[in-house]
Amino acid sequence: MKVEYHRAIARKILLLIVCIIGIVLFVGLLSISNYEGVGLKETYEIIWNHICGNEYPLKSLEWWADRYIWNTALPHALAAIVAGAALAICGTMMQSMMSNPLADPYSTGISSGACFGAVAAIIVGISMTSVSGEMGIVCNAFIGALIPALLIVFISQRIRMSPATLILLGTAISYFFNSLITYMMVTTDADTLKNAYMWQIGSLDGMTWSSLPIMVIVTVIGSIVVMMAANKLNVLSLGENSAISLGVDVQRFRTACLVLMAIMTAAIVSFTGIIGFVGLVAPHLVRMIIGSDNRFVAPISMVMGALLLLVADYIAFELSNIPVGVVMSIIGSPVFFALIMDQSRKAGVVYG
Repeated sequence: MKVEYHRAIARKILLLIVCIIGIVLFVGLLSISNYEGVGLKETYEIIWNHICGNEYPLKSLEWWADRYIWNTALPHALAAIVAGAALAICGTMMQSMMSNPLADPYSTGISSGACFGAVAAIIVGISMTSVSGEMGIVCNAFIGALIPALLIVFISQRIRMSPATLILLGTAISYFFNSLITYMMVTTDADTLKNAYMWQIGSLDGMTWSSLPIMVIVTVIGSIVVMMAANKLNVLSLGENSAISLGVDVQRFRTACLVLMAIMTAAIVSFTGIIGFVGLVAPHLVRMIIGSDNRFVAPISMVMGALLLLVADYIAFELSNIPVGVVMSIIGSPVFFALIMDQSRKAGVVYG
């Protein structure tokens, strides 16, 4: 038993280290400038020198590389890390809360609500706030993402809903918002349609340092809350009746989780658009390797999600800057299919 325990701990530590090394590597790869003579090693040196306050001669090769790396590449890479981590831990929470391995942060219709808010701003010019421009689209998407979650919370306070009912309700809400989105998109011109469509498929292009504070603050606070609630998520994953017998107020706890997940997901998708599969695949990969204890699954899923999105972003960059949402779907679909096939061979697997 002692040997097995130490092996389990070693697997967790090894997976965490591998993911962190991968993140550091791909941040460097994404930050390599297009200037000849500036490779991976020089990129890390430029980042370190900038942090230390060292300056280069005006308009020298290193000066231009520093400007590109610090003002363009790093915000882009950090946005991928934050978005991947947030979506992954939301997926962990959703799957445990619903006791459903197919649940993800978008299962309650959050993505459709966010799309509706953004498309309404882009095509119709409807703003849910007094903010205009790019930030107006972000605000619209954020508010739109919260609407489905709040609607589900409102309904759940009046009727007792099972996890399956919550997901079915989320699906119905998604269809409703998708129909409104489709109507707006078929009534607009080609250029506006392209802008709306590009937002929907998810992209990290145009990320700046000003895009990060809200994403980082919400992700850090939300992740801390999720990790503090990991034991309750473990109990809830045993089943609703077991959780009630162990003293968990299931309805209240599930409602709190839905609200937290909605805020975290909305804070990400309002800036990035809809990036799929991160919240679905990352927790699965982690559970396959280290088991289903959410005390470990939650934090390691965050680094796994960050790494997955960084890899997808790097591939998107190498393929002439196609949207990262497209690459993530191409990667995520076969990976998720393989995970399902692998899990189907194993009896008695508990998702928690």
